Amino acid sequence: MSRPTELSPAAANSEAMRVLVALSVAHLLNDILQSLIPALYPLIKDSFALSFAQIGLITFTYQLTASVLQPLVGAFTDRHPLPQSLAVGMVFTLVGLVLFARATQYSTLVIAAALTGTGSAIFHPEASRIRGAKHQLRQRGPLQADLRRGRAAADAVAVVAHGELALQRLHQRQVELGID
Repeated sequence: MSRPTELSPAAANSEAMRVLVALSVAHLLNDILQSLIPALYPLIKDSFALSFAQIGLITFTYQLTASVLQPLVGAFTDRHPLPQSLAVGMVFTLVGLVLFARATQYSTLVIAAALTGTGSAIFHPEASRIRGAKHQLRQRGPLQADLRRGRAAADAVAVVAHGELALQRLHQRQVELGID
């Protein structure tokens, strides 16, 4: 059995930076995808003839699953690190969004929101743990600031991306009505 080679400090920093960049991109994509649900509210409200209470239940379901499950997943992964949970969380988010897009019933929309919230709950604790380990920081402040910057970047990109989707939908609706 061969002994693992130790990396030089420069190589270790380079490796840590590659992991952080990959993690940041995954986090950015995860947050952008999850922000699609509220951006779609006007479309699903019309398509499914939903009330604001029904839209609220979709939001409540997403927030409840994300908020309640995340600390539980975090407590588990703190004791038993599972780097694969990053991919598992993204898969839950993807399945939730695909289900959301293919839904033909209101109950399917609620299930899709729950799956997307579950994806967030699974993804974020492990992402924070890995980021903290790779940062090799003794203080939590800089790490939390970095996570907040990433979330702000995701929100900014999401606004632009969702705005483009909304403009396309508006143009499509105008064509349907013969306004264009």
